[in-house]
Amino acid sequence: MTDFEVTRAQFHLPEGVIYLDGNSLGPLPRAATARVAACLSQEWGERLITGWNKAGWMAQPRALGDRIGRLIGASPGHTVVGDTLSIKVYQALAAALALRPERRVILSDRGNFPSDLYMAEGLIGALDRGHVLKTVAPEEVAEHIDDGVAALMLTEVDYRTGRIHDMKSLTAQAHAAGALAIWDLAHSAGAIPVDVSAARADFAVGCTYKYLNGGPGAPAFIYVAPDHADIAPPALSGWLGHEAPFAFDRDYRPGRGIDRMRVGTPPVLQMAALETALDIWDAVDMADVRARSIELTELFISLIDAHCPSVTLNSPRDSAMRGSQVALRHPEGYAVMQALIARGVIGDFRAPDNLRFGFTPLYTTDQDVRGAVTALADVLDNALWDAPRYKKRAAVT
Repeated sequence: MTDFEVTRAQFHLPEGVIYLDGNSLGPLPRAATARVAACLSQEWGERLITGWNKAGWMAQPRALGDRIGRLIGASPGHTVVGDTLSIKVYQALAAALALRPERRVILSDRGNFPSDLYMAEGLIGALDRGHVLKTVAPEEVAEHIDDGVAALMLTEVDYRTGRIHDMKSLTAQAHAAGALAIWDLAHSAGAIPVDVSAARADFAVGCTYKYLNGGPGAPAFIYVAPDHADIAPPALSGWLGHEAPFAFDRDYRPGRGIDRMRVGTPPVLQMAALETALDIWDAVDMADVRARSIELTELFISLIDAHCPSVTLNSPRDSAMRGSQVALRHPEGYAVMQALIARGVIGDFRAPDNLRFGFTPLYTTDQDVRGAVTALADVLDNALWDAPRYKKRAAVT
């Protein structure tokens, strides 16, 4: 059994703050400060460029990939860390389209994270081969999987509502129609149990700065199923995806397996921070995380129903259909969230009117949930949000 009191003690949580935004940026693992300092002073500082070999920097993307792979049901050697999530989306989608050259439809849903859709649109323009991006309502995806679809591209947990797609069922349907399935796990990895192998996902991508607590700008990851590992063509033929980067060949030869999905130089300092976060995850059972997450979200929703009648639930009420977040709607959602943050309860806002709260059992408690609802009820009942300072939009919402 996972001891969540032990995991909570391993994070720095500022005094007087209730943090319900780990679905945007996880808090600092306490061990990260010393680990990054050691990477700076001892590895970079003392070893200089020899750190690539002596400190194992070059091997870290595969090693960290396998540790993340455990959390998403991937077999060893099929997950690698590096670059950004948008880049990994582009790689996965480009590879899928190349593996289905006779097809032209990319199927997604209108609730998908916009960046994923932007990358699809950009790839379509770059290829200029008549591909189209088709987006439908999330609940209608299954109805639109047919023999014209090359790639099904979905985010498993909707970033706004927390609604969960059925990865296994939709992937099976895609395969039955001859299509490939790409899954964005940005709001899944570290939040809900994921098994890409059992679901037979073709590609999966995700970030490490949300539930995995790797820090701002932490690198993304990509998974490629064993069936495609040695044949998926790398659209971004970066030098570290080359079979022998330091041969400095004039022509590109893709690396073996997942190595071909490496692109640029690994972010060494970010990987050092991520390493400490994964040290915590190594002792965590995802079934325990899911059970505790449901308890926390159910408690939150029940208290919202009782004390905050002016907001509307915008997440599935059925916990089986909901990830580890809860969204509430309010016409002045941005101002309400700013007023709440000013009172020490940190969630976030997503347009047009969503107040979004993440529940991360590694450090979130029942006391946090009760305190957050008490503060939100005060903000709403007394219209504390109705002040100019709370309505001024910041760059990040």
